[in-house]
Amino acid sequence: MTSTLTNASLLAVAPPVARIVLNHPPLNVIDISLMEDLAVALKEIDSRNDISTIVLTGEGKSFSAGVDVAAHTPEKVEMMLTKFHAVIRALVAARKVTIAAVQGHCLGGGAEVALVCDIVFTTESAQWGFPEIKLACYPPVACTALAALVGQKRAAELILTGRTISGKEAAEIGLATRAVGENELSSAVDECITSLRKLSPAALAIAKRASYGWDSMHFDKGLARAEKIYFEELMKTADAHEGIRAFMEKREPKWTAK
Repeated sequence: MTSTLTNASLLAVAPPVARIVLNHPPLNVIDISLMEDLAVALKEIDSRNDISTIVLTGEGKSFSAGVDVAAHTPEKVEMMLTKFHAVIRALVAARKVTIAAVQGHCLGGGAEVALVCDIVFTTESAQWGFPEIKLACYPPVACTALAALVGQKRAAELILTGRTISGKEAAEIGLATRAVGENELSSAVDECITSLRKLSPAALAIAKRASYGWDSMHFDKGLARAEKIYFEELMKTADAHEGIRAFMEKREPKWTAK
């Protein structure tokens, strides 16, 4: 079965593997349409008993440069976060083993999609980061889950400075599973899939649920709190609106600390 969506493509479903491609060139920015397509693809895949593994990749040379900045404007931001976090929650709750194959840009919302996948392979030269703070915003998913992966101090630095790191460093600190050379990404993913094919899909699903038992409870509450603060506090600041406007107008922001 092959099913093509508007932006996200559910490609060459060959049980037990389904592949989702973030297809919004050149940097696979995640806009509202792509979020909706991803949600449809994930729901469809999770309902199939013949699929045990989902592979997420980006079209071209990047995984994703993040969520569309234009969707952060006051009239769109609540809908954007609701739809984007629906995708994140679907990935976290998926009964399938999720594998992210990262190259090029993996920033902001793109990095959040990757970090909630079970297994993450990245090229050593990939660019990872959470630059939202530079727009006077913050990444709710990373604020909720990143510390569990890389430790509180590293998570705080990445979120509070917006620093970009390489795929090699991402693997070293636990943000990715393994970093490989540019030409080794596909083979690393295929090797992992080969190993998973030999295992019971039912056992994989149950083991995944059990291993995330505590974290999933923390994640649900943490993300809900991060969303509440985003809507009720962050989006009421003048600096958040200034940061978005400045980015869209391609100029330096003028912060007022308000």
